[in-house]
Amino acid sequence: MIVRRTLFAIARSSLASHFIGWMFERMSCLIPIQRLRDTRYAFAFYHPKPSYAVHILIVPKKRIGGMIDLSETDGELLVEVFQIVRSLVTELELEERGYRLIANGGPYQDVPQLHFHLICES
Repeated sequence: MIVRRTLFAIARSSLASHFIGWMFERMSCLIPIQRLRDTRYAFAFYHPKPSYAVHILIVPKKRIGGMIDLSETDGELLVEVFQIVRSLVTELELEERGYRLIANGGPYQDVPQLHFHLICES
């Protein structure tokens, strides 16, 4: 538990924030995950430590710390994120089962890069 808290504290540091953002922006193709979607502005993959029956992360490829860091020029990125969500909801037949799309912020955001959780509990 202490190790996990320490790692999250490091991940939230200023230096780590820049590195994580840089990784997603410049080197996302090297992140070792099975991609469900990979588009111009974002990619989606199953959460490595899921908390739900369906737990998918959708991450912009642009360095964006959180929701408050979005700008008016990020419209295409957001449209693409929601297109990814729509296609996954359809493909995984989540509409009838119910789903949530979550974006954490502030102390609830474990990784200092804007990302969305598409979850379904059953």
